[in-house]
Amino acid sequence: MTERIFIIAEAGVNHNGSLDVAKQMIDAAAEAGADAVKFQTFKAEQVVSRHAPKAEYQQRTTGVEESQLDMIRKLELSESDHVALIDHARCLGIEFLSTPFDSASLAFLVDSLGLTTIKIPSGEITNAPFLLEIAHCAKRVILSTGMSMLGEVETALGVLAFGFSGQDIPPAIAAFENAYGSAMGRSALQSRVAVLHCTTEYPTSFADVNLRAMVTLRQAFGLPVGYSDHTPGIAIPIAAVALGAKIIEKHFTLDRNLSGPDHKASLEPEELKQMVRSIREVEMALGSSVKQPAVSELKNRSVARKSLMIAHDIRKGELFTRNNLAVKRPGDGVSPIHYWEWLGRVSDRDYRQDDKV
Repeated sequence: MTERIFIIAEAGVNHNGSLDVAKQMIDAAAEAGADAVKFQTFKAEQVVSRHAPKAEYQQRTTGVEESQLDMIRKLELSESDHVALIDHARCLGIEFLSTPFDSASLAFLVDSLGLTTIKIPSGEITNAPFLLEIAHCAKRVILSTGMSMLGEVETALGVLAFGFSGQDIPPAIAAFENAYGSAMGRSALQSRVAVLHCTTEYPTSFADVNLRAMVTLRQAFGLPVGYSDHTPGIAIPIAAVALGAKIIEKHFTLDRNLSGPDHKASLEPEELKQMVRSIREVEMALGSSVKQPAVSELKNRSVARKSLMIAHDIRKGELFTRNNLAVKRPGDGVSPIHYWEWLGRVSDRDYRQDDKV
């Protein structure tokens, strides 16, 4: 049995700022069998300037009239909302996660809510001061790498390694590089960090997924890898599991027709349930790397394989030849692997057609 895949149902901001909808999303994630449900925690004014434009996909889904700041203001959840949601998740036995986008939100998640795992979104991978704050307070980190070159991922890991090491020296590029290259830094990364391949487009076209890059991340950094998916449907997350993903993150919504920036690129509850079920089937099928018969197939060996048999009647003392030696089912006799050893051998008795040798 392979290690269990950790499935994150990404609620994100698809609650549209409604606590009631957010609770319903936790219900849907738990019913689907996800391991965790994840939201986003932010103070709009601390994340987005009033001059920040919307992304193209946000303009398509929410129009161009309001600013990005006005859009995300409506998607904030209050601290009391978070408390209610984490309590609701605990009652349902599903892990509550949230991605912080600013320092105050990070402190709230860790200090007030007690979260030990922090998910870093792709947009923060170059935000070194924030990465350092996360390293100082999070026990475990999941790092998304959308929009990134391999070198940028390495630099971010260096910042985390530096923060994990607790060195009393000023942060700097050289210090990050040294921490990343140190035995202590590498050990901390391996025990505390997972890296997710991601394409930051909503929805992501299949041609832009580049799923083999997930394998490159594993080979380059020696860390657990996973995949954060924005493609339509469920095929690509399942393929990622087959390629070795240990974590799958997928956006979902109660209804793709709701207004908001991310609904169109999200699964609906029944689709989420199907994705979880399919991933569980694939992880079961992956098994181990040992090539050996499954217990269930052992009973079929004698039925499907063949044995050495007599092609037509022969007398005692005759030689076994290509003309009178046949290979037929069932396979509970002498294996055909020994065919050439029997050629030229003297028959020790009379044989009738289809007798085993």
